[in-house]
Amino acid sequence: MKNNKAKLLAVAVAMGMSAHASAAIELYNQDGTTFSADGHFNAFYVHTDNDAINEDQSRVRMGFLPNYIGFNVSKQIDDLKVGGRSSFWVTINDGNTENTDTAIDVRQFYATVDGNFGQVLFGKDFGLYGRSNIFSDELLLGTGLPTVATDEVTLGNISIGYPYAGPRAQITYRSPVNNGFQIAVGVLDPESGESNDANTDNGARFETEITYATDFDGGKFNAWIGGAIGENDANDVDAHGIAYGARVAMGGFQFTVSGFDQEGIDTLFASDLLNAETDTDGYLVQAAYQAGDHRFILSHGETDTATGAEDEMSSIAYMYNVNSNLKLIAEYDNAESEVLNQDTKQFALGAALSW
Repeated sequence: MKNNKAKLLAVAVAMGMSAHASAAIELYNQDGTTFSADGHFNAFYVHTDNDAINEDQSRVRMGFLPNYIGFNVSKQIDDLKVGGRSSFWVTINDGNTENTDTAIDVRQFYATVDGNFGQVLFGKDFGLYGRSNIFSDELLLGTGLPTVATDEVTLGNISIGYPYAGPRAQITYRSPVNNGFQIAVGVLDPESGESNDANTDNGARFETEITYATDFDGGKFNAWIGGAIGENDANDVDAHGIAYGARVAMGGFQFTVSGFDQEGIDTLFASDLLNAETDTDGYLVQAAYQAGDHRFILSHGETDTATGAEDEMSSIAYMYNVNSNLKLIAEYDNAESEVLNQDTKQFALGAALSW
């Protein structure tokens, strides 16, 4: 069976990753070769209340985005730029109270080759299907969906507004940006690639994403649509899904709408296929307002699950930029699950430090 702890720990961040990479600390730059490091640390005081399981819990724990450190390398060789990235993600909440038992998850370990043709990436990175949905989540640096009695991360809007585009071994091509458009296509190792477990797919998985970005007078607009196809040969299941979204920013306001519609794909982990061609769909709507160093966020997501029941969560968050690296965060979440017949409320107060 796949290690759920490692999977839940794998909540990641491409938009955040790009921001961190651009602000990375340069350690070496000579003869066309560069080497840099970036990282993220966070911790929250969290109070979670779940009446259904009589769980009233106060803790200090990490949020939706785990703590990590990443390393980047690049070298210009004639017309090609070759490079790579590795990132190591950890939990600050040890599973064993008597010993140090901090899990370390290698989320990224890939090489890139860039040229006038675009980019080829090979190695381990986040999937393409649902990638921009999670990377555009306003609660990325907060907590999101509560998980009680666990040493793992909270879940943001995973399973509420989108499935998680987990890291997989892959070979992916990205085109150059043309009039704001860019296309990415990739072949990924299937969920059961490293095992012979029953009821798991064993055929290569294909994913794609098309993105568009443009600036207009006083604002920015970007949109995306992605897809995935795969097979669960053990149960003769053909799985496929579409993930989409759009964001507009103007003045201090930013509005984001995203969603997904899929068949035979798990609502929690996009890399996992089901043993039946079950339809699921969901959406996430968010609004944010930035006034100087203050950011206010409203969020609501819903998912129609494989059983026909509905899970949803509403959140409100406040983030304050102490400086360009340090952020203070307060958040309140109310999650309702018809599947589990539970209503979970959570208040979180914490800090995030990135470079």
